[in-house]
Amino acid sequence: MAEVTITPRDNGPYLVRGPVRLVDADGREWPSDREVVALCRCGGSSNKPFCDGTHARIGFQSQCRAP
Repeated sequence: MAEVTITPRDNGPYLVRGPVRLVDADGREWPSDREVVALCRCGGSSNKPFCDGTHARIGFQSQCRAP
């Protein structure tokens, strides 16, 4: 099975690399054939759950580091 990694970008989206299924709360699937998917963390994307770059326009700030 291929490895999946999720990387939170400083002041940006979660980058998800690898074969994943993205399913909403109602069980509907968002099909994607991409190797890397950028998921919104700022809540401002007009293309949720995907990142559309809004984080840069609204000044979203967050830095995640493993403990």
